[in-house]
Amino acid sequence: MQATLSQDYRAALGEVISDIVELQADIVDRDGSFPSAAMAAMGDSGLLGLISAREAGGLGFGLAEAAEVVGELAQHCGSTAMVACMHYAAVVVIEAHAPLRIREEVAAGRAFATLAFSEAGSRSHFWAPLGTATPEGDRVRLDGRKSWVTSAGQADFYVWSSKPLRADGASTLWLVPSRTPGVQVSGNFDGLGLRGNCSSPVTAEGALLDQGAMLGSDGGGFDIMMSTVLPIFQIMNAAVAVGTMEAATRRAQHHVSATSLEHLGQALADLPTIRAYVARMRIKTDLARALLLDTIGAVDSGRDDAMLRILEVKAAAGELALEVTDLAMRVCGGAAFRKEVGVERQFRDARAGAVMAPTTDVLYEFIGRAACGLPLF
Repeated sequence: MQATLSQDYRAALGEVISDIVELQADIVDRDGSFPSAAMAAMGDSGLLGLISAREAGGLGFGLAEAAEVVGELAQHCGSTAMVACMHYAAVVVIEAHAPLRIREEVAAGRAFATLAFSEAGSRSHFWAPLGTATPEGDRVRLDGRKSWVTSAGQADFYVWSSKPLRADGASTLWLVPSRTPGVQVSGNFDGLGLRGNCSSPVTAEGALLDQGAMLGSDGGGFDIMMSTVLPIFQIMNAAVAVGTMEAATRRAQHHVSATSLEHLGQALADLPTIRAYVARMRIKTDLARALLLDTIGAVDSGRDDAMLRILEVKAAAGELALEVTDLAMRVCGGAAFRKEVGVERQFRDARAGAVMAPTTDVLYEFIGRAACGLPLF
């Protein structure tokens, strides 16, 4: 049964990519348009339910398969990959804490979700929300201003963080339908890269929820963020970076092999300097992939170094993506600035990873503390 499911999700992914993602990637980037058709196709094919439990109607897969899907999408459209990344990061919380009826909606592909953590007041310290949750009769009132939410106004559910309702602790998590009165997107996204991921501010002003919308315990949001969300978020972001690197490397290889210096009777690939740059791209891409696979293995097996790998993988893959896409632009020269060569989109998309919370610089602080035997917080 496992082999059949594995073949099915890969075949479904291939069809979604060839029929929709590849064809619309340039339009999504040019217009900054949300990849609605791709997300609908992923829902219809079961891919949105990839890591939902089988008891809820999902495929029941894990980190490795989710990273594979996100990485493949990133080779063709970074925006679609990032939307899928954030959906899977939200799904792990929904699977662990949401009611069965919601889990079934997500598993069936009738709804997709995203995280709503980062706030302007705490910036990349996403674990420290300033927004509040207050009792209002038998309901809960949410007030807060999220600085950047992927799929803002497009996702059906936000996994939303606030200060605790009554308990001690740093945060509490809530499942917030995106069409809840008082919840609204405040501004459109017009970014340098990942232009179709609809990453915009979202505000809640007097948004009323049932108390049953709480995910986990009151005040328990920090623990869920660190133990449940952080591993998949870091790994999925690294998968986006690896897919971006792979696309840039392959396109650069194709360009230098197909482009000639006619007066010399040579292809660009005949030049040792060009080959050396391509070799560096290949090595850095493969290094990032190896760390990604090792991190997944560490998490799945419960290795002692799992948390260190989780902290490292996004920082390393993000920085290597910057280097590889820089090299792609250099290798392709002036042609790299033309859309049809393809590497300039990967160059722009790669810039997003370093500034997504937790940023690379914040991760360096965590990694340094862990390496020196100091507590992370």
